[in-house]
Amino acid sequence: MTPKTQDLPFATVSVIGLGYIGLPTAAFIASTGARVIGVDVNERFVETINRGEVPFVEPGFSAMLEGVVANGSLSAQTTTPEADAYIVAVPTPFKDNHEVDDKFIRAASENLAPQLRGGELIILESTSPPRMTERMAQFILNARPDLTLDEGKENSIYVAHCPERVLPGRIMIEMRDNDRVIGGVTPKAAEMAKDLYATFCDGELLLTDATTAEMAKLTENAFRDVNIAFANELSIISDRLGIDVWELIELANHHPRVNILKPGPGVGGHCIAVDPWFIVSSAPEESPLIQQARATNDGKPEYVLSKVKEAAAGRDNLTIAALGVAFKADIDDLRESPSLDIVERLATEMSDARIHVVEPNVDELPKSLTGYENVQLAPLDQAAKDADIVLLLVDHHQFTEIDPATLGDATVIDTRGIWR
Repeated sequence: MTPKTQDLPFATVSVIGLGYIGLPTAAFIASTGARVIGVDVNERFVETINRGEVPFVEPGFSAMLEGVVANGSLSAQTTTPEADAYIVAVPTPFKDNHEVDDKFIRAASENLAPQLRGGELIILESTSPPRMTERMAQFILNARPDLTLDEGKENSIYVAHCPERVLPGRIMIEMRDNDRVIGGVTPKAAEMAKDLYATFCDGELLLTDATTAEMAKLTENAFRDVNIAFANELSIISDRLGIDVWELIELANHHPRVNILKPGPGVGGHCIAVDPWFIVSSAPEESPLIQQARATNDGKPEYVLSKVKEAAAGRDNLTIAALGVAFKADIDDLRESPSLDIVERLATEMSDARIHVVEPNVDELPKSLTGYENVQLAPLDQAAKDADIVLLLVDHHQFTEIDPATLGDATVIDTRGIWR
């Protein structure tokens, strides 16, 4: 049963940044009866959302968004409003030296600061290096020196960090069910944030300080990155030894205390491919294992590329079907995608080959590929029929349903092990 607005801890919530995490978060909060105002600098996103349409691919999300927009619980705009609570979910890219670029967090902080009256909760959801939440608080206080982090005063503000822990493609399940780590710059800030997330989260809400919460998210993704690096290294070793790496991992995982992840063409996305660097930038001398895992995973696309060149050696007038350029299955997210990187390298280094890109979740080629005359977006049946080399990069469900026998005499390079 949807609670009434007056029963909620915050009547008005503003979510700043309406991407893959911010928009679902805004919709889930709006579904509780709170008034939610989303903010994004992308005017096209704002217009799309205000029509009740999802500007990206996320299974099962459309109906929720359409409902909360239609009943007036959620709207989007390009300017920051007054609100009782703010959730900042903006990008946190890194610079060339793998240090975080805080320009989006700084801009969000400076834009919300004039709206504060005292008593508000400000949550940083963006994945961040240790102490970024404290830095965000300082950005706000620099713009509003009349405010304070001291608890219990009329001019107090409350700042916390609550990193998202959802998997694109499963957000409708995990946004509600996953446990959440909530870290406050002060204890009261953590408690206030817990009250907000309790309105729509059924998972356990675990309280700590802000810096530990930041490090918890980074640790989760660095752990997965190291495990994937082990799997990717095993795949290269197995190829050298003539072993089926998928069978090898399946057998090893029968040990009760072994759980090796699956290899692939690399590691992508805005989390696993990025978050370990935030740990490294905070403690470079103490993180050699994490750095090596990053090097191993970042090197896997080069190995995949070498396998394609090996298959193409001595052959002219080739057509290559590149299946998938998203960073994972059944989504349209291309951020840090190793598959996209591989196709870009193929387009440049094998310019005499025709490359048919099959990506069921996008309607046009990514901008990074539009300048290549030898690259085109193609439907799956045409690409598979015309291909001399089929390069499987992403295990979209459309590809898993293919009978590999229908690929004829094409050379198949399956980086995901779906056609063993």
